Amino acid sequence: MCSCTASGGGSVQPGGSLRLSCKLSGFTLDDDGVGWIRQAPGKEREAVSCIASNDGPTYYAESVKGRFTIFKDNSKSTVYLQMNSLNAEDTAIYYCARDSFNCPYDYNGNYIYMERGLNSWGKGTLVTVSS
Repeated sequence: MCSCTASGGGSVQPGGSLRLSCKLSGFTLDDDGVGWIRQAPGKEREAVSCIASNDGPTYYAESVKGRFTIFKDNSKSTVYLQMNSLNAEDTAIYYCARDSFNCPYDYNGNYIYMERGLNSWGKGTLVTVSS
């Protein structure tokens, strides 16, 4: 059974940083990409970032470019999301998931949310940015 377990959320002041972790189980990044998706209160889910399989490229949503960095540690079967310069608009539950579409993107190279390709979701981890 495949799963992705997100952790590392918490409360932080505007301008602060957090690092989220996504532990993979039942599959590896040789198989598919791994995406981070978030859902803010009262809003729909949106794509945040994705790392493609087999040392492929990384993708970001326009709103987090330059602030967030996705990277992996194959030895730990873990994908990380380093989040810097956080602001209130980043407040959301963050999920990681296996992306069987291997990080779909738009014509600007931004990661896009395609629910049909996402599976092995975990419970998510809450990030709250507030002063």
